[in-house]
Amino acid sequence: MSEESTERQYWYNTKTGEVEEGHRSRWTNLMGPYPTREAAEHALEQARRRNDAWEDEDADWRGRD
Repeated sequence: MSEESTERQYWYNTKTGEVEEGHRSRWTNLMGPYPTREAAEHALEQARRRNDAWEDEDADWRGRD
């Protein structure tokens, strides 16, 4: 594991759209922690992909298209 991933954590601030190193803002506005700045920059995209996958799984489970 790299030194960056063990010591630094990054957060995506949903209010400002900015990545923060370390926890600086209110928890209600943060997504994370992420091990890298790049991962935090893509937080909303990752959340969107996961939500889409869960909705597809739910529809399959319910037997709907």
